[in-house]
Amino acid sequence: MYGKSHSRMVHTLYDALLALAVTGGVLTFADLALARRIEGAQTAQALGCAPGGAASLEIAGGCAIFAGVESPLTQAVGLGLNGAVSEAELDELESFFRCRGARIAIEVCPLADACFLEMLGVRGYRVGQFDNVLARSLAGVEIVITPRVRRATPNESDLWAHTVGRGFFEQTELTTEEMDVGRWVFGMPGAMCYLACAEGGTPAGGAALIVTQGLATLFADGVARPYRRQRLHQELIAARLNEALAQGCDMAAAATAPAGASQRNYERLGFQVVYTRVTLTK
Repeated sequence: MYGKSHSRMVHTLYDALLALAVTGGVLTFADLALARRIEGAQTAQALGCAPGGAASLEIAGGCAIFAGVESPLTQAVGLGLNGAVSEAELDELESFFRCRGARIAIEVCPLADACFLEMLGVRGYRVGQFDNVLARSLAGVEIVITPRVRRATPNESDLWAHTVGRGFFEQTELTTEEMDVGRWVFGMPGAMCYLACAEGGTPAGGAALIVTQGLATLFADGVARPYRRQRLHQELIAARLNEALAQGCDMAAAATAPAGASQRNYERLGFQVVYTRVTLTK
């Protein structure tokens, strides 16, 4: 009944209404207090995500997680934001990973103690990757309709893990280890997981949200390649902002690869880069 031009017009109108509802507001200033808040939530998230049988170490204001030699969850986060990291603490951290046969990966916030970065440089750490941390105030944001996104039900752990994994790992068939990453996130205390469905109700993407003391952390975003460029990711972001507003949050944060499609989608919905986190490996 309706042609392609009508469909494009509807999408354009929807995008305009979505942007009007969730953009604008207060400019977010990246200071130490904000970094402590975001990285503290990241630390709590990492500890909560640790699967059964995993090992964890709370140290230097952050934590280290071992979830398997090849697991992307195996890393240290949140260190050095509440004071200096001592040589003894770094020795303990390195021993934690080495005795389990894992390489050492440490996420470092640029607002962490400056001596910490120098210590890592002296010890021969190298840059593994960068992630842009984005945040936005929720002042003035309105709840919007997200018709293609719904909360995953408790019995949809495997469906959610596979749907998100297809987007994250860029492949249709996932290994047991790759599925386990999604299952662990799904079972994380306090995690709220969402599914986005394409035309016909096919699960096409997913994402998660956790609330920590008024801060909504949006994470685990993944949309399968055949369903990209259909605004599903933006709708997943908006749906989680709806929940953040319902829970009385005043701030939302997320992390993405620099200058990618995910970052652009977050920026379209009012987020801005507040700092760039670096992962150092050895």
